[in-house]
Amino acid sequence: MKKLLIALVALVPTLAIAAGGGAPLQEANIDLNDTESLQRGLGLFQENCAGCHSTQYQRYGRVAEDLNIPIDEMRAKYLPEGAKIGELMENAIPDADAAKWFGAAPPDLTLVARVRGEDWIYSYLHGFYKDESRPFGVNNTIFPMVGMPHVLEGLQGLPVKQEDGTIVATGGALSAEEYDQVVRDITGFLVYSGDPIKLERERLGWWVLGFLFIFFIVAYLLKKEYWKDVH
Repeated sequence: MKKLLIALVALVPTLAIAAGGGAPLQEANIDLNDTESLQRGLGLFQENCAGCHSTQYQRYGRVAEDLNIPIDEMRAKYLPEGAKIGELMENAIPDADAAKWFGAAPPDLTLVARVRGEDWIYSYLHGFYKDESRPFGVNNTIFPMVGMPHVLEGLQGLPVKQEDGTIVATGGALSAEEYDQVVRDITGFLVYSGDPIKLERERLGWWVLGFLFIFFIVAYLLKKEYWKDVH
């Protein structure tokens, strides 16, 4: 519980800064039932994000179970060298070194979707554009003055902000539609990470509502039976 509170507090300053961006958010429309998308999102996160950002409030084994990934495949494809299946999903960069390189230690992203929302993450990953005045040569329409590089530039290409505010990228390995799917997959994985039991909770919720409905009928009939002679 203490670590969760620390993570939320760490995200508050960046949330306040990002809120001043003013750019409209795009709808992500994430489907947590799309297990293949979540699996791709895990792989993309591990390849492009996990070097700096952790999701340290979940474990590799739990993710493998939730996303229907065999343990051997999880070890081979998604675990860093030397990591164990039962360990927390932490990054390898010490906070002190990360703060020196980036100006601040990259935040843990386990709860980012719960703090900001899926539309924010989706729009943020679509919002990078070329800005040579920034240390890493990019800025972001959703998070102005962002302090991180555009780690997906190799996939998207060099994004340039047009006069009308739209972002146009050229030279990437993927088409615009393919890159959009990459962004959607990563967003979906982070939405899952923030609330791993959401689908199970919603499924159980229908059973609870059904039980309460039946209980209400029984209670109402009992009430009528007990009070019929009073009147």
